[in-house]
Amino acid sequence: MNRPYTILHMLVSIDNKITGDYMNTDIAQNLCEEYYRINREYKADAFCCGRITMEGSFTASYQPDLSKYENIIIKPGDYIATIASYYAISIDPHGRVGWKSSFIKDEDPGYDNAHIIEVVTNQASKQYLAYLQDLHISYIICGEDKIDVNLMNRKLYEIFKIKKLMLEGGGLTDTLFLQADSIDEISLVVVPIIEGNNQAKDLFTNANCDFKKFNYLEAKTLVNNGLWLNYKNKN
Repeated sequence: MNRPYTILHMLVSIDNKITGDYMNTDIAQNLCEEYYRINREYKADAFCCGRITMEGSFTASYQPDLSKYENIIIKPGDYIATIASYYAISIDPHGRVGWKSSFIKDEDPGYDNAHIIEVVTNQASKQYLAYLQDLHISYIICGEDKIDVNLMNRKLYEIFKIKKLMLEGGGLTDTLFLQADSIDEISLVVVPIIEGNNQAKDLFTNANCDFKKFNYLEAKTLVNNGLWLNYKNKN
């Protein structure tokens, strides 16, 4: 397999929501700690999130000033700043996430010091790419206007030697991997709450693909009547 072994690891409500008011409850907060614990136990080489998740979790939606990069000329193609032991993969088709450093700064050891890799398409501006180079942030170009997951996975595996990848949302990003049949394992921490809000985001967003079969591996009860469910792709 010339791509990372990918585990979809998510916290969900009983009604399959990955966002919503239930996330602010004490029950969900306690189960978040279980989610992070399980994350660390997988000992992955990288974690992967979409733009909205990255902005909400790590950048506080910071928007960089790209005006100083207007006249900078950069070489076409991928930019590899460094080869590291742990990575944060940012799915960012149009190049919008505002970083201030080349690595994640977070209290949780499961995320801290992860070297950032931006996954963009040819729609990302040259100014944004120059900004990433200025911060020594690696980027790979994977598609014309939509992320080509298979191309991205091959580059992550061959260039960065990523063998195990934790996929952590949001719903659009999860769906990209599902449609590419690139989810090998599913790990769900289920919060015993029904969110009930139809505006809250689902685990998958408009999947529109053939059904995928997964085999049951394991289930464990957690604190506050939570549940950990584990499945493996039948193929």
